[in-house]
Amino acid sequence: MPSQLTLNILQDAALLLLIASSFAPIYYITKFINISHAVTIALGSYCALFLTYSLHIPLLVATPLAVIMATLFGVASEALLYKQLRRLEVSSSCQLVASLGLFVICQNCISLLFGDQSQRLHQGEIQLGHLVFGGYISTIAIVTILTSVVVFVALLFFTSRTTLGLAIRAVSDNTELSGIYGIDPDHAILATYIVSSAVGALAGILSSISTNLFPTMGFNLLLFGLAAMIIGGIGSYKGLVGGCLLIVVVRHLSGYYLDAKWMDAVAYSVLLLFLIWKPYGFSGNRLRKVEI
Repeated sequence: MPSQLTLNILQDAALLLLIASSFAPIYYITKFINISHAVTIALGSYCALFLTYSLHIPLLVATPLAVIMATLFGVASEALLYKQLRRLEVSSSCQLVASLGLFVICQNCISLLFGDQSQRLHQGEIQLGHLVFGGYISTIAIVTILTSVVVFVALLFFTSRTTLGLAIRAVSDNTELSGIYGIDPDHAILATYIVSSAVGALAGILSSISTNLFPTMGFNLLLFGLAAMIIGGIGSYKGLVGGCLLIVVVRHLSGYYLDAKWMDAVAYSVLLLFLIWKPYGFSGNRLRKVEI
């Protein structure tokens, strides 16, 4: 495999791991596909764009501010919408429809405020290429890879070694039983939204620095994150790594040996094959209930 192709795969796999790591915890604990998480991903990029271009704030300073702003949206959507739907005991399908409606509304608001055209964040020197193993890799690609590794390890530590993380896992496994043991499911879900929204917004910003940003960018990234989660195995954080690598490798190899227009088609074909012949993904864990 050419060195440049390998470096491109590493960068995209790292970015996809961030996306999947931000989306998967929300699904694990709420048991529904939250489409509006795509807004959080895109909102991080557009908040960074606003802060850098309109307020002339340096990107390094604008990034954490944009992450906070996007996280507030994720928290607000949980507190004002999804929490109320859970109290009404609506089905996962209804919550999915609600999240889709929120996504459409917010996406149109982003289009109204920023326009539908592709835009780019200020890049400066972060796009300079570095020669590594016979291929070129940009500074932002290196930052993306390192950030992905650090965030993923931190998430594993958080969910397995901290009291709050263990409470989130307990609610994810059995909401009713965890309530009996004194764990507040709403607090655990809110904490999950805070962490997941922050990671998703950060992933969106890193993506928009190296590529263009547009109102539907979050949805496109979310779909690949969902595919990686399914392939890796629902409920398996470690399986996300394998799912992300497989999706990215298949996309790049199909683009390299076939044509770029086949990249998405081949990737989703692999997803369909997994759903048919290995529906539990790499982890092999049986799904309790999946509603899409």
